Amino acid sequence: MQIAPDAQVILDMVKAAGRPAFHTITPQEARVFYAAGRTLLQPEPQDVAEVKNLSAPGPHGDIPLRFYRGKNTQPEQALPCLIYYHGGGWVLGDLDSHDTVCRRLANQTDGCVVSVDYRMAPEHVFPAAVDDSAAAVRYVAAQAGALGIDASRLAVGGDSAGGNLAAVMALMARDGTLPRIVFQLLIYPATDLAGTSNAYRRITEGYPLTASTMVWFRNLYLRNEADWYDWRASPLRAASLKGTAPAMVITCAHDPLSDEGIAYAKRLEQESVRVMHTHFSDQIHGFLTMGKFIKASNIAHDLSSQALRAAWGQE
Repeated sequence: MQIAPDAQVILDMVKAAGRPAFHTITPQEARVFYAAGRTLLQPEPQDVAEVKNLSAPGPHGDIPLRFYRGKNTQPEQALPCLIYYHGGGWVLGDLDSHDTVCRRLANQTDGCVVSVDYRMAPEHVFPAAVDDSAAAVRYVAAQAGALGIDASRLAVGGDSAGGNLAAVMALMARDGTLPRIVFQLLIYPATDLAGTSNAYRRITEGYPLTASTMVWFRNLYLRNEADWYDWRASPLRAASLKGTAPAMVITCAHDPLSDEGIAYAKRLEQESVRVMHTHFSDQIHGFLTMGKFIKASNIAHDLSSQALRAAWGQE
């Protein structure tokens, strides 16, 4: 499969820098490299109307959140809200790593975004991230009036590990254990942590995310092999996806998560869930947060924002 020239630039840069693969170093060292990539790869953050840090109570303690109000919104408006879960393999990332993404989504949707700093492995293993993610949804719904949020227009979204958590939140909302969700935005999501797809055998070296790195993330996040098959870790293995919120799924070919993301979109369609699926055959995992170099990042942001606006009746 062909790779976009601007994505190849990223691969060449990583190779030239001699950055070690995450699975060959400690989680603490990987976090340092991951944070450094933000400055290098992401465009300058956009101004928004309001940014403030919040804290939600959760079963494992308080959960840091960051609230963004789009720049063209009015203070008295009750805005639709995207609750966003950052990527990073349940080990890396934080509110700062996806600050640029959240600002842009808030601006382009004329809505608001609440970013969730869920607990990380290996310090906090499964299901701590799921518990934190669910607590954040409950908090946003409960505090909607105080935050200027329209609780009838809540969406969940995320990239990679965050897409995994967003899919799980949509299933929990379907089952009535969370407030109603009207849309799920799943950007190259991890949906099956058993890791048995062909993409795991295909993407083995030379990419930001490889099969070996995914196995490393999984083994830090999950407690044991039995967790691989728990739908809260592997939503593709849920007994049914029927009745979940309409979805947008974005996948890319040069990614060990490619096949499971495609499979999730197909299952949603087969089980009568409205789904839009866009596949970037020439892109690498993580391209959403590489917008300083990769033009397709702009396309993914635009598609995501348009889908959210449509789901919220903003069009």
